[in-house]
Amino acid sequence: MVVYMDIVWLLNLMVDSTLLWLTAIILKRRVRIWRIVIGGFIGSILIILSITPIAPYAGSPFVKLGFSVLMVFSVFGFKRFKYYFSNLLTFYFVTFLTGGILIGTHYFLNFNMQLNLASIRGFGDPISWLFVVFGLPVAWYFEKQRVSNFEMTNIQFDQLVKVEIHINGLHISMNGLVDSGNQLQDPISKAPVMIVSTQELNGILPNEVIELSENHEKLMDGSIQLKPEWYDKIRLIPAKAVGKNHQLLVAYKPDSLQIHNEKGCYQVQRSLISFTNQQLSSDDVFQSIVHPKMLTGIPIQNAS
Repeated sequence: MVVYMDIVWLLNLMVDSTLLWLTAIILKRRVRIWRIVIGGFIGSILIILSITPIAPYAGSPFVKLGFSVLMVFSVFGFKRFKYYFSNLLTFYFVTFLTGGILIGTHYFLNFNMQLNLASIRGFGDPISWLFVVFGLPVAWYFEKQRVSNFEMTNIQFDQLVKVEIHINGLHISMNGLVDSGNQLQDPISKAPVMIVSTQELNGILPNEVIELSENHEKLMDGSIQLKPEWYDKIRLIPAKAVGKNHQLLVAYKPDSLQIHNEKGCYQVQRSLISFTNQQLSSDDVFQSIVHPKMLTGIPIQNAS
């Protein structure tokens, strides 16, 4: 069998450079392309050493560790030990994750249940270089998307709170997302407005309130009649929406509103609730959008 070492070396250079690039993306490090290429070149030297008399030593774990240390140093440099160690561990994480994806995909597509285990030698069923060439970009894209999703999930969970609403004898408990983009408030009283989804409030809220959440204009034309105690709670909030420069949102003044987070319990003194029939979270993690101003006070009870 003829082995073209120049092609193997070039492919290894590309793989190492791609792994270093993905490491930089995950860590959000801004590095130059030429540094990534240098790091990949250092890693590809192991391929060259594999055909030299020192090949047995080049395959040692300590030598491989030394090369990975040099690769990470050439790309990210050394500012402090914690910074460098984080870069090195992330590089190994990306390397093992990518290798696991490629190996898992390979055996998922090509595993033979009738394979005689006694015939497996060395490293078993080898993964072809052609499979690596086409599989690596797919694995890279999959990892990048998963990491982005994990980051968004972490951001959301850092901003999740527990909301308890008391209005007209009703008690509503749900999760809320603190959204800095929500700046909706009553222009007169300056009371912040919380957006609450009615998707899971059927049977809790009156049918008229749920129907009004689908179209707030039904209050203006008189097609919906609320009970007197709900009319006493209504406030009309001017707002802007896509396709509409001016519209009025129907909001309600709750009897009490409490927000719980890791710091404690906040009793919001001035607040308004606007119901919507839209689902605010595609995975149903939260059911309301909390105005950040609602958490500016001092908690009445510590989380401990």
